Amino acid sequence: MPAPHDVVVVGGGHNGLVAACYLARAGLSVLVLERLGHTGGAAVSAQAFRGHEARLSRYSYLVSVLPDAMIADLGLDLRLLSRRTASYSPLSMDGRATGLLVERPEGDATRRSFAEVTGSDAAYEQWRAFDADVAGLAAAVAPTLMQPLPREADVRAAVDERVWRELVTTPLGLTVRERFDDDLVRGTIATDGLIGTSVSLEDPSLVANRCFLYHVIGNGTGEWRVPVGGMGAVTTALRDRAVALGATVLTGAGVSRIDTATDGTGATVTWDDADGRHEVAARHVLANVAPWVLRILRGEEPEPGTKPVGAQLKINLLLDRLPRLASGVDPEVAFAGTLHLDEGYAALEAAAADAAAGRLPDRIPGEVYCHSLSDPSILGPSAPAGQHTLTYFGLHTPSHLFEGPDAEAVKAEAVRRALAGLQRHLAEPLEDCLARDADGALCLEARTPPDLERELALPGGHIFHGDLDWPWASSRAALDTPAQRWGVQTDADPVLLCGSGARRGGAVSGLGGHDAARAVLEARG
Repeated sequence: MPAPHDVVVVGGGHNGLVAACYLARAGLSVLVLERLGHTGGAAVSAQAFRGHEARLSRYSYLVSVLPDAMIADLGLDLRLLSRRTASYSPLSMDGRATGLLVERPEGDATRRSFAEVTGSDAAYEQWRAFDADVAGLAAAVAPTLMQPLPREADVRAAVDERVWRELVTTPLGLTVRERFDDDLVRGTIATDGLIGTSVSLEDPSLVANRCFLYHVIGNGTGEWRVPVGGMGAVTTALRDRAVALGATVLTGAGVSRIDTATDGTGATVTWDDADGRHEVAARHVLANVAPWVLRILRGEEPEPGTKPVGAQLKINLLLDRLPRLASGVDPEVAFAGTLHLDEGYAALEAAAADAAAGRLPDRIPGEVYCHSLSDPSILGPSAPAGQHTLTYFGLHTPSHLFEGPDAEAVKAEAVRRALAGLQRHLAEPLEDCLARDADGALCLEARTPPDLERELALPGGHIFHGDLDWPWASSRAALDTPAQRWGVQTDADPVLLCGSGARRGGAVSGLGGHDAARAVLEARG
């Protein structure tokens, strides 16, 4: 049996590695157990297509919420790049192909594009006014993310009352419909409230509002950046730093049980590897797994109705060249940022209604990204000229659509509909641009929520481990313990959440791991 450790981290995803870095740096004995043969969880890069060197960010693909202060604090060898285009939304208008361009930084081309697409000079001013309101909210929230949970009243006091009402207490869809006249502009704004979830934008649960908030507050700007070397570079930087600081990281170590001591002074973790079954005791166990999975590891039987429901379709492609768009816009401009497909407001709501009724949307709203335009290093040194990666992320494709005897057929149809959404705006067949692997097959791979559950142990394939929560505490929330103050508590004192299921979890942010580590250090004095 290994010697007892101060802390055992269950799960070697990026949050678990963040926690390991902070705790090892403080001098604690830290053991990280990862069931897969590599660390990183969803933040990994992989050589997906035989015969090509390109390493794709197979699951997660952009970084926003990860604080620059955390990168500096841990001394990570990690570089993030800005994309030169924020977004491009192609559409057909009066039988003519055009599109809404948003530059980074915005300039005259953006203003002209808004006027052309909407037929109004007011649309861009509405956009800028809303952006300023969002920036005000981000400026109040972002500085709190590496501090103990603030009270809701304190955050609210730092935000304009109208902005708080429109973005926090009123369903996002209602606010967007009130603030904007154009359907495409409404959808381009509102889609940030749907990444990783499937709900009407007007749902009173405010799920979309919370999702929107996390997508616009990163480092106070909400900018989504490309990690040089792919998402695997994030994991590599964290793993290397954790090991250098003294943490022990084991892969191929699948945890099967977490038992807490009857006196609440510690816990025992049972895990298996190629050499058999092992047990290790620790004062603290940090669970870098979904809360639904944690309940199973602690011997509970969670009710099926409580299982999270993921709702996204991810397609990775490798191309010999970027396809030409029917609008005539330069592909290196259109694909450099987020290319929105079928994401007008009405289309988003129609797709949400289809998904809620158990139907695959006829037109799946989705977004396309070309990370190799920002970071060509992911293609490899021998990549042929013109080669690029494309990533498609589709919305409103909940996990239950891909269950049952016809699951593979539904998946194939979902991929067909998703790519048809892109093809409608191209001036040439997409298939003619796709590369082929060493076996002659098209370089295309797709991942549905059940695929993520099987490959990454994400219950329901939910990329956030469940619906996101506000990154602050309510006025009545108990904040008596370090775990409560940092939003990582469970019903067993020695066990803390340290993944996306923590209060400030979700996305590639490192906040779940940071907060769990801070709670442990505060508890130890």
